[in-house]
Amino acid sequence: MLPGAHARLGSRPIIRTWTAWYGGVAVKFKTLLDRWRKDAAPARTATEYAVRLPLDDASRLHALLELFPGWSVEEIITDLLHAGLDEIAAAMPYEAGPKIISRDDQGDPVYEDIGLTPRFVELTRRFKRNLESQDSRAPREDHRSMSGPAAKA
Repeated sequence: MLPGAHARLGSRPIIRTWTAWYGGVAVKFKTLLDRWRKDAAPARTATEYAVRLPLDDASRLHALLELFPGWSVEEIITDLLHAGLDEIAAAMPYEAGPKIISRDDQGDPVYEDIGLTPRFVELTRRFKRNLESQDSRAPREDHRSMSGPAAKA
């Protein structure tokens, strides 16, 4: 059975929370659906990113746009990307290194993480500083006041 499908126990359905599976990683989007129903989008960078979507993904994107007409395609894509990036960061496994960095409550050693997470966090911070400095030089536009369902009313 596909993840997120409804199973049956006798004549009663067993309802599971919808979870999309991407490369073996569970991605939960309930918070996005809730946000799209009521909130405005956060501020955006001056940098734009262009992508060409697979046909199935583009079709699902257009279905979301019809379900949530107060949101733009850019806002939906941005939120989906944000949720995916959060899940990727959370899925990066801890890899214990040789260096003890602290001790837990029971006195057991906690080893330095030598996996992808520390490097990902470091690179994210570096790129965020670079993007913020680029944005501070670009003309400012308050995207929060111009986006979301309220802006389209």
